[in-house]
Amino acid sequence: MSNTNQQPPVPNGAHYELGNGKKHILINAFDMSTVGHLSPGQWKNPVDKSATKRRLDYWIELAKLLERGGVNALFLADTYGGYDTYEGSVDNCIRRAAQWPITDPTIPISAMAAVTKNLSFAITASTSFEPPYLLAKRFSTLDHFTQGRIGWNIVTSWKKSAFKAIGLDNPIEHDERYRQADEYLRVLYKLWESSWSPTALSPDPANDSYVDPAQVRTINHKGKYFSLDAKHIVDPSPQRTPFLFQAGTSSAGSDFAATHAEAIFVSGHSPSVLRPKIDAIRALAAQKGRDPRSIKVFATFTPIVADTDELAQEKLKELKKYASTIGGLVLVSGWTGIDLSKLPLDKEISKEDSVEAHKVTSILDNFTTASTEHPRWTPRLVAEHAAIGGLGPVSVGSPQTVADELERWVKEADVDGFNIGYVTTPGTFEEVVDLLIPELRRRGVYPELPDPSEEPVTAREKIYGKGQNGLRDDHEGSRYKYHLYQEDPPYKSEEEGQT
Repeated sequence: MSNTNQQPPVPNGAHYELGNGKKHILINAFDMSTVGHLSPGQWKNPVDKSATKRRLDYWIELAKLLERGGVNALFLADTYGGYDTYEGSVDNCIRRAAQWPITDPTIPISAMAAVTKNLSFAITASTSFEPPYLLAKRFSTLDHFTQGRIGWNIVTSWKKSAFKAIGLDNPIEHDERYRQADEYLRVLYKLWESSWSPTALSPDPANDSYVDPAQVRTINHKGKYFSLDAKHIVDPSPQRTPFLFQAGTSSAGSDFAATHAEAIFVSGHSPSVLRPKIDAIRALAAQKGRDPRSIKVFATFTPIVADTDELAQEKLKELKKYASTIGGLVLVSGWTGIDLSKLPLDKEISKEDSVEAHKVTSILDNFTTASTEHPRWTPRLVAEHAAIGGLGPVSVGSPQTVADELERWVKEADVDGFNIGYVTTPGTFEEVVDLLIPELRRRGVYPELPDPSEEPVTAREKIYGKGQNGLRDDHEGSRYKYHLYQEDPPYKSEEEGQT
């Protein structure tokens, strides 16, 4: 039941160093409970097992593989509706298996946790579709069952198809979504951090008492978006608050990340495009009194690795035979709000082409911002990229070549690690575990496997050091800890405030 909040032994928010003065690279495996994640069409490839994700053994075997390699976490994307921007229809999303069908990513977590000791799990869940109380219960349960190895990738939802599925005609406006999400997080902090005293669970058989009700606080929250009058129904888990990821680098998303995120997930095809956004988030975090280095940045990255550069290029050539170009365009059209089926193949894409109000603003920026690597984006170029790798760079080569590229991104973009996307699964992840990670270890930038005799650590401890199970003292959620908690006054609208 310990929930210590001592500051980490590693200075300046840096994750573990390896005793050689080098900051190690953090690697997450990036997957999704769907057939076509970021490289649609590979289900046709005989070596790909994407179509078996609806069987529990797919996830169990994947978890064992990642554990064997010492991968930091399995990061699971999720979505709540189909992509219907391309040709104004969801038909090609369905036909090409472009993130369709998709199952719930939370269900396999317990099975994977049962066959691993060190692998963490990060699950995407939206602040838009369910009351905070329900999400709080689910993540507290997962944190218990994984013994503190759970993270939450916080997203605000934007798809019209998803909102229509729950009976709403239109999504919430972009910046309003983040204002709502900010209050959502504060309700969760109250439940996770403020409701239970550290000593509330105190079994006393002689007096037939398991929990002291005087030490379980009722949370009375009356806000603009949410109201709550309840005690958290789950006792404090090893981390209390799961490790917090956030995806999105728009202006509103960056401010939200600087306030709440412990790690951010970014996507872009060039370090030069991402670096200003990362710098801005770190600067915002510093303004809010946080150590800017405590926010860890993970970039999307898809490697295609073989023993030599030549063999890797042959592998890419084979993978292209199965790629679904239209499936890729379906995804990018949805993310950017641009119906790429309507544009001439060699027209330079601009933000003015995005006529759909509901989209991922940060991804639109990525596909409309010039860089040395991509001086102009056209539908033809997008088509080449979209079918393999989707959101970020694809690096093809020997372990040495790909490791060089990872180190370049760390240096030029100031990222701390990578969400490794796959082309085929488990093939890409096998390449990472058996070829890429050993090369990174040889360079002194990736840790050795934990000693089996050591006690496993939590998801947060893997980032900040042993003993840091709970939120850092400079995190916004820390002011909601049980002994510090003060109830917020009820929300009043501007009209009410003037009366």
